[in-house]
Amino acid sequence: AQPEADLVARLLEGAERQVGVTVVYDGSYRRLAYPGGDVPPERGACTDVVVRAYGNAGIDLQVLVHEDMRRSFGAYPKAWGLSRPDRNIDHRRVPNLATFFARHGEALPVSRDAADYRPAEVVTWRLPNGLLHVGLVSARVEGGRPLVVHDIGAGTLLEDVLFAWP
Repeated sequence: AQPEADLVARLLEGAERQVGVTVVYDGSYRRLAYPGGDVPPERGACTDVVVRAYGNAGIDLQVLVHEDMRRSFGAYPKAWGLSRPDRNIDHRRVPNLATFFARHGEALPVSRDAADYRPAEVVTWRLPNGLLHVGLVSARVEGGRPLVVHDIGAGTLLEDVLFAWP
């Protein structure tokens, strides 16, 4: 097992290296290689930030989410009308990532205190349009709040959005 500090460093590196590289928002369905499938690096959605960060740490969320969904499909949201897991897209959906992390003991309580958030933690939000969004807490702090690496439509950015949405 990797020491936690090394894991955090690799997750942060994997997230931040996408800034300025992933410049086109694209959450479209695509056939992906398996394991290790990814869309082209200049494209992506909010989930791809997290998936790529974990990939940089040697953790393939495509495989982990797919295998967990194969074992426990009923535990996952049914928002897409699927009757079985789809390894091309399941890891690229915020509700599935949130379910996966919660099922594996990685759900933390919501807090309005910036000090409660640690580098490399995954954060989800509900946007005003009702959609879910995800990002990764960085180690960089501005105005007393950690910045977040995320992609909400303008490519991957490092921004002060931790408390921008519920």
